[in-house]
Amino acid sequence: MQFLSRWDSQRLSTTTRGIPLVDGLSAADIGSQRWSPARGDLALPALTLDETAFAANRDLFLAWCASASVAVAPHAKTPMSPELARSLRAAGAWGTTVANIQQVAVLLADGERRLLLANEIGGLASGRRLGALLSTYPDVEFHAFADSPAAVAALVEAARIAGRNELSVLVELGAGRAGARDRAAVEATIAAVLASDRLVLGGVATYEGAAATADTDETMRAIAALMARTIETFALVRAAAPGRPLIISAGGSAYFDIVTRALAPVAQADGNATVLLRSGALFFADHGIYARAFAELDRRGGLVIDGARHSAADGFRPALTLWAEVLSRPEAGLAIAGFGMRDASFDQGLPVPLRTFRDGVAQQGLAETLSVTRLNDQHAFLSVGPDSPLAVGDIIAFGISHPCTCLDRWRVILALDADGIVTRALPTQFG
Repeated sequence: MQFLSRWDSQRLSTTTRGIPLVDGLSAADIGSQRWSPARGDLALPALTLDETAFAANRDLFLAWCASASVAVAPHAKTPMSPELARSLRAAGAWGTTVANIQQVAVLLADGERRLLLANEIGGLASGRRLGALLSTYPDVEFHAFADSPAAVAALVEAARIAGRNELSVLVELGAGRAGARDRAAVEATIAAVLASDRLVLGGVATYEGAAATADTDETMRAIAALMARTIETFALVRAAAPGRPLIISAGGSAYFDIVTRALAPVAQADGNATVLLRSGALFFADHGIYARAFAELDRRGGLVIDGARHSAADGFRPALTLWAEVLSRPEAGLAIAGFGMRDASFDQGLPVPLRTFRDGVAQQGLAETLSVTRLNDQHAFLSVGPDSPLAVGDIIAFGISHPCTCLDRWRVILALDADGIVTRALPTQFG
């Protein structure tokens, strides 16, 4: 059952952004080309991944998880790169989180065998689609969310078609997004799972990010209330499934310290439960929303790993860079760069100029005088000083805000080594 066409890993398309016009280039030959975006070797705009920063973020967070006695199933919706998902699991992640059936199909086809579908799937038609998919992968360990009897019914249909008798269901609590809103909804969902001979209770889940507001104190109160409801629901699920290993899952990219502080003692006291975070974007970090989140985390006390305190803001390093060329200097104080809304996230802040290059040589102090003021589809408007030396053909490296809504604009991410040289191509599989 095919849901998505897969990127041709043998030959690179010359129409793919970031890939120079090289006839017949094999994906395996990428690293040998020694391309440098700073020199203008790439077809700009291009999105690159700093492999050293990504690995450092991975190691830091997995070390924190181990110290805090929690597990993580990184959310694959951020990069939708099976290769990166596989690398995180190989480094010690519990498994992989996905957001919909299409993403399940991509990860299963790539060999992942422990998936958490952190979402309701829809109605009976979606249940039939999921069931047909799972029927071809009988060895996969699979968990899904439900927040109502209707959501449970869809999973019953999936289990029936897949020929499964113990499909794991996590009861989802919610605030601001999906998830049961009160005890009556929780009890009805639990009862619907227990009434089926094809499902089992697998635990509870929530997403604290949907409870966040612009007010920090209000956000803390809202998350605390949601954690209290999650703990109450876990007690109900445990009473209904006294002998099963259970999962207590939360989102955790911006507030992983808070949810762990609330939920880890519950799992420890239970003795047969695992706190499972779904953090995904923090492995990429950024120069915007997550930079601010890490600064807030430091104000809450930072990262404590094996008793030692570390700065989250210093420890997590932005791994994504957007590269673009100056196309025009049409008037004083304005430059037009060759990227736009089709290339970069803008929902949580505009890209930030980091470095500028001319003929491959870094221009010291110039990026600090630039700012992106607005975007068109494929044009970025930059404010520049009246006497700025920025010129047509200069290349600018930009930091982004919100990896989730930047990566999904790209079919291929180009990985860079510590010297800024392209080492490989990472295809994405967004539906």
